[in-house]
Parts: sequence; C-alpha cells; structure tokens
Amino acid sequence: MVHGGLFPSTSDGRTTSVGTMAIFRYTRGVSYQNLPQKNLPLELRDGNPLGIKRMLNSKAE
Repeated sequence: MVHGGLFPSTSDGRTTSVGTMAIFRYTRGVSYQNLPQKNLPLELRDGNPLGIKRMLNSKAE
C-alpha cells in the first residue's frame, strides 16, 4: 500500500495519510454547540443574516 495523498491508495508523495498531521485532514466540526457567533456559518447565525426560511422553537422565522 502506498501512503500518499489524502487517501491510502493514492501515490502522491507530497503528503501522507498516516501520522499525527493526518488527523487535521480528516476531521471536521460536526457540532456548533457553544461556538461563538462570529465562527458560525452565516446560515446558522442568530438574526438570520441571509434571510433563510427556517424553524426556531417550532415557529417559522
């Protein structure tokens, strides 16, 4: 098996899919609990800056 690129089966020798730095390539935030408003995507911020129709506490905004 060649350990290169983002996936174990690639042969790109500039990166590796193993090691401690690989954690940062494969992880992503899946919870926005207690995240500051400035770090949230615009779609999820309080005040609905994009004007997206959504439900909040069972009521349409």
